[in-house]
Amino acid sequence: QVQLVESGGGLVQAGGSLRLSCATSGRTSSRKIMGWFRQAPGKEREFVAQVSVSGARTYYADSVKGRFTVSRDNAKNTAYLQMNSLKPEETAVYYCTASSYGGTYYHLSTYDFWGQGTQVTVSS
Repeated sequence: QVQLVESGGGLVQAGGSLRLSCATSGRTSSRKIMGWFRQAPGKEREFVAQVSVSGARTYYADSVKGRFTVSRDNAKNTAYLQMNSLKPEETAVYYCTASSYGGTYYHLSTYDFWGQGTQVTVSS
């Protein structure tokens, strides 16, 4: 079993930055593919970014490429999402997630563990 706890959310002005952290625990947590999704009010949960087990490969939604950076520190059992140039439409609950076996990186079904989410609010 893997537990995921997000932190770092908050209120930021448009154009600002936030760094989200995802602390993982569990015997195999460092061997999971890690991802980030977000869900805005009234909308479906959508893929944001994924980082491979080693951290060498990353994938991003087109809407965040060039502004967001996903990374991980396996020694600290923590994944990160650095978000720059934030936009008001990116206000959402951001979820950390982990995948045991991989699959299509942007599919919800690829991921089998989820955190509780952290609220990110971007004011205009």
